[in-house]
Amino acid sequence: MIISKVGKSALSKSVSFNAKRLSFLPTLQRRKKFLIKHTKQQSRLYSQDLQRNEKETIIKLLYNIGSKKEAEQYLRQFSSVESQKFAVIKVGGAVISNEIDSLASSLSFLNRVGLYPIVLHGGGPQLNIELEKAKIEPKYNNGIRITDAKTLEIARSIFIKENLKLVEALEKLGTRARPIPGGVFIADYLDRSEYGYVGQITGINKDIVNASIEAGALPILTSLAETPSGQILNVNADVAAGELAKVLEPLKIIYLNEKGGLINEETKKKIDSINLDEEYDHYMAQPWVKYGTRLKLKEIKELLDHLPRTSSVAITAVEQLPKELFTDSGAGTLIRRGYRLFKFNSLDEMDKNKLQKRLQINPSSDFISNLSKKSCKVYSDEPYDALAIVTQEKTNPNAIPFLEKFVATKTIILNNVIDNIWKMIQKDNPRLLWAIDDHDENKAWHFSRSDGSYTINGKTLFWYGISVEEVSAAIKDFAATLSNTNTTQSSSSGRAFTNVSRNFSTFTRYNQYNQYNNNTFSISNLLRRQYSTSTSSKVALIGARGYTGQNFVSLLNNHQYISLSHVSSRELEGQELSGYSKEKIKYVNLKAEQMKEMQKNGEVDCWVMALPNGICTPFVQAINEGQADKSLILDLSADYRFDNEWTYGLPELGDRESLRKAKKISNPGCYATGSQLSIAPLLPYISETPTIFGVSGYSGAGTKPSPKNDPKFLENNMIPYSLTDHIHEREISYHLRKTVNFIPHVASFFQGITLTVNIPLSKTFKSAEIRELYEQKYAGEKLIKIVDDVPLVKDISKKHSVKIGGFGVHSSGKRVVIITTIDNLLKGAATQALQNINLALGYDEYEGIPLE
Repeated sequence: MIISKVGKSALSKSVSFNAKRLSFLPTLQRRKKFLIKHTKQQSRLYSQDLQRNEKETIIKLLYNIGSKKEAEQYLRQFSSVESQKFAVIKVGGAVISNEIDSLASSLSFLNRVGLYPIVLHGGGPQLNIELEKAKIEPKYNNGIRITDAKTLEIARSIFIKENLKLVEALEKLGTRARPIPGGVFIADYLDRSEYGYVGQITGINKDIVNASIEAGALPILTSLAETPSGQILNVNADVAAGELAKVLEPLKIIYLNEKGGLINEETKKKIDSINLDEEYDHYMAQPWVKYGTRLKLKEIKELLDHLPRTSSVAITAVEQLPKELFTDSGAGTLIRRGYRLFKFNSLDEMDKNKLQKRLQINPSSDFISNLSKKSCKVYSDEPYDALAIVTQEKTNPNAIPFLEKFVATKTIILNNVIDNIWKMIQKDNPRLLWAIDDHDENKAWHFSRSDGSYTINGKTLFWYGISVEEVSAAIKDFAATLSNTNTTQSSSSGRAFTNVSRNFSTFTRYNQYNQYNNNTFSISNLLRRQYSTSTSSKVALIGARGYTGQNFVSLLNNHQYISLSHVSSRELEGQELSGYSKEKIKYVNLKAEQMKEMQKNGEVDCWVMALPNGICTPFVQAINEGQADKSLILDLSADYRFDNEWTYGLPELGDRESLRKAKKISNPGCYATGSQLSIAPLLPYISETPTIFGVSGYSGAGTKPSPKNDPKFLENNMIPYSLTDHIHEREISYHLRKTVNFIPHVASFFQGITLTVNIPLSKTFKSAEIRELYEQKYAGEKLIKIVDDVPLVKDISKKHSVKIGGFGVHSSGKRVVIITTIDNLLKGAATQALQNINLALGYDEYEGIPLE
């Protein structure tokens, strides 16, 4: 609506201005021509304005999929090539049958940001159904479908039908698409006597594809080919996609399947990435790599061998397509040629010119001479695009290795070589230390690969694999070094490297046990702490009298590194805060102006707004006026849950890197948290609107007296309320990007929520398969527990986790009921708030949260 109003306003002003000019035209005919001309011009400008604003909106949505940095990086990368060289996407027939809406949505999403993927689809499952109806038994030879005249006739009809179906689905979403059922692939008979009307591609007519893109329409192709004389031939869709890619040389070749990637049949887990130059022989030797998997790997290798090293193949699910393209972590299986990786045991084994060029240092620099005094291992790809240097003191073979340098160039952004080098480093070095600048934009990458960290004076020391005593000694050494040197530190990491090579640098190692006094560090603290800042953080709680505020105070009372500095409540002003034993604190009644001054003076590290909906905006404005982004603001109300300038704080479903960088966090609602966690693993398979039946304890109705929190009124009773349009219904739908129906109730118990979630499915599932999806989705999540039976609300009360179970599948296999329980005051509010604060302030996510 905002965009439309802006455009219409501009158009209105222009037409008004032009109307004044009309009075100076001498004839009615000339006035008419002038009006038509300028109305067309303004309509064209209005349309362009809409498209430009729509693209900006879609780009902002990308930031919710990954980080802003990732989205901008990949948009630059993809937009820098010719349109036809962005991506070739091969779509299986089953995807069109079962997931056409998701497919059309994902393709439209890409087109809205100015990208033109070339889509080629198959129709195997549909063809088998029609052949069965025609009582034609499919025949194969060496995995190739034998195609007689009748089979070809049915196949051609199906391909045209499915092609138009996808085009129509795209057009309904406002995305221009052009059906191209034939004319692109030129072929000869593969072997007419053996395979019938099956083609072997001999040429590509890319002009048809280019014409579609130049006209602003997505080209939608089938795998039907033609001989030079015009005879139609059937070609395997995977083969056709590969041949098309060889001619167009796109950055990405994407195969969409229902599994969402290649699955390791031994571990039953998805393979994240394959570096063919390093890992092809290994995978081909695995006993589970056979039949179709073996053939696909072989074909992908042959394809990538013909393409530039910047090209890669991704196998992923339809709904994960944007994430696969616009995030470093991806979503499916990424396959690329990469380079062979090498390990050198000294600098003498390396090409000195390449080394100095990559490190951007002078041959006579102190860095090179200092390295020669230590034991040195260097890890690199073939052209030195990625390079890591690990050193160890020669005189002390038991010393902990130190990562001196880790550099990379932009050419490996899409190839993920960094992660493979990191695996080599981990294999050779079961213990490791390294250091970066605390403001490094890739800090989250280091956190995810470390066991712990310590920050002091703007620098962060990381480690893995070392004992508590070694951690203590390393921290002392690190702190002593920083107090005696002004060495600048910076870093680079992950697939998300910047365009300029950036380095780690070292601190000079001091004697680990004799250079610093022992009263600075606590071993018990190190045991509990993973990453932290060097000083305690101060939190001001605004609106502390409610149940959520009380639980939040209790959590902070057990937090080692966060302390309460202020608690504000108009009703309790002057009274002493109970439940907090770190120090005596009295309630105050902070006004907006006071908070503004406190923000200016840097008195608070984090403001927690525990106010009713619609109340906190003046306070947030005052904090921003004091000095925006100086402190963290976390809002427990619903006021900012739909505001894109605020980070939505549901760590298990969101981007933890964004939370670590956030300065404004909107804490999700209790019902919304449980509901989203209940539905998220099944999002790709939802066919119709899910229904959520929610029952909350009466603490969820707050402390203000009402029938919904009156134990006497609730005795032997349960009250439905907000039967439609509940704010949590909008919140769940908004953040899942999937409409839901939500019906809340309040019952006679005090604390906890039970959710019964009915989800219609687009494909048939067994209960065990549903459970496996949930286990995979939430693997490693400490506050989510997947259970076999139906979780009970009495078992979740006063607990910090969420329990998901039930998994009751209808006899049709196409409807499942999920049962989820969550404590509305803890994981539904206070616990989740502390998770978010820990991430944003640089502490371990679960610090201060009792884990069961």
